[in-house]
Amino acid sequence: MPLSLLNIRRHDGYTRVEFVEKNILDEGNLHQIEQEIRTAIETEASPRVLICFKNVEHMSSAALGTLLALKDSIEKKSGELRLSNIDRRIYEMFVITKLNRLFSIHDSVEQAASSFTKK
Repeated sequence: MPLSLLNIRRHDGYTRVEFVEKNILDEGNLHQIEQEIRTAIETEASPRVLICFKNVEHMSSAALGTLLALKDSIEKKSGELRLSNIDRRIYEMFVITKLNRLFSIHDSVEQAASSFTKK
């Protein structure tokens, strides 16, 4: 398997995902990212996933499609997805596509983590 593009860690009741790369553009990388996240949460009954975009400077529109697919998969398992630390220019893509209404987007990891439904 190629070198991981993500840093995935279990935290207090959720899985935290951070990107290693600054640019999420390449189609092959997007497939690998999706597979890494799916593998990390496949055994969870109702996964709670926080994806932190702290290191990301550029993101393709195809990456939005990947995020939507992950969101659907997580929600089908009665899970929750949170996004945090999205660069202002990238956030504009979410606004233009109106995806900011579909995703739970937070300024910080702490805010995103505290927004998960209490179990």
